[in-house]
Amino acid sequence: MLYEYSVEIEETLCRTLTIKAESPIQAIQYVKEKYYEEEIVLNADDFIGVIFGAKRVEGK
Repeated sequence: MLYEYSVEIEETLCRTLTIKAESPIQAIQYVKEKYYEEEIVLNADDFIGVIFGAKRVEGK
């Protein structure tokens, strides 16, 4: 018997930046602003891993 499965693919991207700032909070705020303004865009070069998961679709 065949069942239906919902399969999830989760990719992880990561990039480390060196920022000069007066505090960690200020450094994070600066990077967040650049990220949300799309001046920092992660891409395939920042790929660090993938996870696959599956669960059976109930009732089918």
